[in-house]
Amino acid sequence: MEWHEMVTSGYEGVLRAMQYTLDGLTEDDLNWQPKPDCNSIGWLAWHLTRWHDVMLSSFMEEEQLWIKEGWHQKFGRAADEKDSGMGDKAEELAKFTSPDAETLLGYQKAVLERSKRFFPTLSPQDLDNVFEGTPFKPPPTWGMMLMGTLSDSLQHAGQAAYIRGLREGMGWH
Repeated sequence: MEWHEMVTSGYEGVLRAMQYTLDGLTEDDLNWQPKPDCNSIGWLAWHLTRWHDVMLSSFMEEEQLWIKEGWHQKFGRAADEKDSGMGDKAEELAKFTSPDAETLLGYQKAVLERSKRFFPTLSPQDLDNVFEGTPFKPPPTWGMMLMGTLSDSLQHAGQAAYIRGLREGMGWH
């Protein structure tokens, strides 16, 4: 197995987890917050995909699909490449309105498909490139950022499933 097949499999796992978690949810379910300062399922699904899109676009030095394919319009948001949920405050979480699950998954599938085409173009040496512009010391490599984004996505997918369990109780699926 090649390294990019393993990484792709991990990102496909995020999609599978989100498909399972979002299945059958209404927009009310997607926007429900356990407490006013907590993330909703819809916000988590949006944010994990936004961050994946931000990072992948940075690697590719191309425009984010958020803007390029007009996903921002489907979410009723501005074409702002920095709008990813990073650092959102309670007021911003409360204002977030998720579209339906189909739109959330559509955006995630589009970013995943772009990733699947891009990952095989990277060499193992590319993974050692330093990822500039982060506050981390020492700066991370591309490989570290790819794995960090995957790890973050899996954590958010688990959080979304947990929130669904809070909303619906045991045996929700």
